[in-house]
Amino acid sequence: MKRQLQAVSLATCIGLALSTSGMAIAQDETLNVATDPSFVPFEMMDQETGEMVGFDMDIIQEVSERAGFDYNLKTMAFNGIIPAVQTGNVDIAIAGITITDERAEVVDFSDPYYDSGLKLLVNADDDSIKTVEDLEGKSVGTKIGSTSYNYLQENLGDSADITPYPGTSDMYMALLGGSVDAVFYDAPNVGYFSQTKGEGKVKTVGPLYEGQQYGLAIVEGSKWVEPINKALASMKKDGTYDEIHDKWFGSSSSEE
Repeated sequence: MKRQLQAVSLATCIGLALSTSGMAIAQDETLNVATDPSFVPFEMMDQETGEMVGFDMDIIQEVSERAGFDYNLKTMAFNGIIPAVQTGNVDIAIAGITITDERAEVVDFSDPYYDSGLKLLVNADDDSIKTVEDLEGKSVGTKIGSTSYNYLQENLGDSADITPYPGTSDMYMALLGGSVDAVFYDAPNVGYFSQTKGEGKVKTVGPLYEGQQYGLAIVEGSKWVEPINKALASMKKDGTYDEIHDKWFGSSSSEE
């Protein structure tokens, strides 16, 4: 009996050692994470430090710690992000990426971590545009590769002059400069601009179009999908998600 107990004890110790070793390897693994540097307040460059900051940046930092990986952050144009994940050039992407059936055919998505939609932005003195239908015969700016661009193409087609821009700052400057009559893009980004650099110059109008959810895009079949989902769930459960949300958006909502 004593020998049996000693054997069990030894086996247990070996198992724990292997388990601990495996966890250490997982925590030391470094992944490549892609983001778009111009989707404020989700991700943006801090001009003083030269570092990326924002809601998504705080989310991925917390997720990585809880899921057990380190990461190298890479910035790229939004329309190149899904292809980069699809080909495995990056392991994960977080950039206010709307979960769509089309994208889900080539990458895996985490559980949703933010509820959003699409919104119109016009000049403060423009009362002629209140809905997407009012854009007929007018010019509208949006972002290359975005769901807002797809929405405009599907609902307006050639009845409006749709101009896709590489970055959000480009389309906002086009609106302020009179190159386009409106901007149509993700509601949180549009709203943030209207309350910061565009305050008093622009305004949001109309309803929220296409309820959307953001998710982390992950290489298809990756082992990190489940750990990331568990990390997100634990963040919402213990209030960490709400703290990050409050920091960037000012009002907490655990349902987002």
